[in-house]
Formats: sequence, C-alpha cells, structure tokens
Amino acid sequence: MESLTTGTLAGTGTFRCEVCGHVLEMTTADVLPACPGCDGASFTRASLFAGTARFQRAEPEAPAHGDAVSAASDAIGDAGRYLVFHDAGEVRTVAMPGDSMRIGRSLSAHLRFEDPTVSRRHAVLIAEAEGVRVLDDRSLNGVFVNGERVVSHLLADGDEIVIGRYRLRFTDRSGLGTEPAATPLSAE
Repeated sequence: MESLTTGTLAGTGTFRCEVCGHVLEMTTADVLPACPGCDGASFTRASLFAGTARFQRAEPEAPAHGDAVSAASDAIGDAGRYLVFHDAGEVRTVAMPGDSMRIGRSLSAHLRFEDPTVSRRHAVLIAEAEGVRVLDDRSLNGVFVNGERVVSHLLADGDEIVIGRYRLRFTDRSGLGTEPAATPLSAE
C-alpha cells in the first residue's frame, strides 16, 4: 500500500466565486467562507487544468458578531468617525485620525491588518465637505461597500466596508456635541 505523502489534497488550492469572480486561496483545514465580494456561496476551482467542479461553502456557525458590532457602534459617545469590526474574537472600535486614514498591511497604515487577503496599501478614508470617502488604493482583492465593489464611494453612517476578510462598520458621530451655527442678524 502506498502512503499519500505528496500531492494536492481536496480543499487545497484557489477557488473563484461563480457570481463575482473573487478569488480565494484555501489550505486543507479551511472551509469555504462566504465570498467577501458578493456573499455568494458557489465556487469553482480556479485552475488551468481542473474541470468545472462546483463547491458549496459550509454555513457559518451562527455568528453573533453583527449584533456585537451594532452594539459597539451604538455605544460610541464621543464625536468623531469610527470603524467598528471583529478581530481575533473581539469587537474593536478605531477612530479615524484627522482627515485621512490608511488601511492595509503596511507598517505605515493607521489601521493595520496582518492578513494575506489585505494588500499593503488597500484603502484610504478621506474626510471631505460632504462626508467621508473610501478609496481603493490599487488593492488586489478590492474594496466593497454594502456588497458592491467600489473604487471611490461616499460613506454613510452604518455602511459596511469589506477589506479582505474584514467587515468594517463605518460609524459617523461627527455631529455629536456640535451646536447649529448661529444665523447672523441682518442689519436693517
């Protein structure tokens, strides 16, 4: 009997989402997740030599992280703009520093993710007069806002930004604690 010490194991390799074309690289212990691009569940092995065998992802383990992220967003009491997300089993809240925020794997990023699905320079948030805009910084896997791939998008409070495998909730509390501007009295 020959032992199987080499070769390609089932589940190892690259898979392409049949809906949006997003590519995932998997190892033997990985279970196909929902597609980060479109939340799709149907994948095809992305290989030059493989057939068109379809793979269905396993349903996630009923994560309650959406509720936890919502609760953390609602609990923000200080004025500012924030990204709220799950990381390593806990909910993190990160404030946008100043008028811009770099997101990526780079050491120079304000919000740094040590994950191969995140490019070194993945995205940038920029404060504008109309609000905050997210820009794709030539990332490999793209930036998705509310399930749609974007290059540039003006964010609204509660928008979900997908960067690599991370789902970030944009929370805008910039209007907290500000008084409406007084209207000047007209001289007659």
